[in-house]
Amino acid sequence: MRKMSFLDHLEELRRRIFKCLIAVVVGFLACWTYADEIYAGLALPLTGILRELKMDDHLVYTNPVSPFNLYVHMAVLAGVFVASPFIMYQVWGFISPGLYKHERRYAIPFIFLCSGLFISGGAFAYLIAFPAALRFLLTFGGQFRPMITVNEYFSLAMTIILGMALVFELPVLLVFLTFLHLITPRFLLRNFRYAVLLIFVLAAAITPTPDIPTMMLFAMPLIGLYLFGTGLSYLVIRVRSKREAA
Repeated sequence: MRKMSFLDHLEELRRRIFKCLIAVVVGFLACWTYADEIYAGLALPLTGILRELKMDDHLVYTNPVSPFNLYVHMAVLAGVFVASPFIMYQVWGFISPGLYKHERRYAIPFIFLCSGLFISGGAFAYLIAFPAALRFLLTFGGQFRPMITVNEYFSLAMTIILGMALVFELPVLLVFLTFLHLITPRFLLRNFRYAVLLIFVLAAAITPTPDIPTMMLFAMPLIGLYLFGTGLSYLVIRVRSKREAA
């Protein structure tokens, strides 16, 4: 464990954040060349449902700069996902000085776990949760003719995709708190009912629709991730106990 002053921590944080921003910029530039393909992919959940409902599947815009802003935001979002392994590496680099030498060997599992969960959360939102919410909203308003702007649609899509990607990091948070001796698996299991309540509150905040099935679709994976994180917390405690007994 390497001791650092408060100013050293701030300087290290500044340096890591700068590297993360550079990585996102590189990811943005790489994804900008595929902006049309990214647009087609992000629009697919909406256009597919509109075609099924025999509605006009064209999005509209009310401001001349909206299409350009849309492509910029899409490329930034895609760049964040592309750069996520490097960002997780920088996160590990920031916290590793505060770890013992034997704990630093978990760098590769940490990076793979964080990146995998982040990308999985975004994929789950794009493939399952977001289309289900759209289907409910468009079916519910079937007697109206939709005029959906590109800004409104992609703002909703990006919020849900990025939000679910971040929420899927729950197991990593639980493992980190276990490393800090702030929680134990017994604590997590004993407070499971309260965790479920908080998860449903969070799901209600993320879910763009008020219906129970869609909220359940958002909440159930989070409950599974909580239990997965509890299992990882148990492994951390077990490894620590064996090391202390040796």
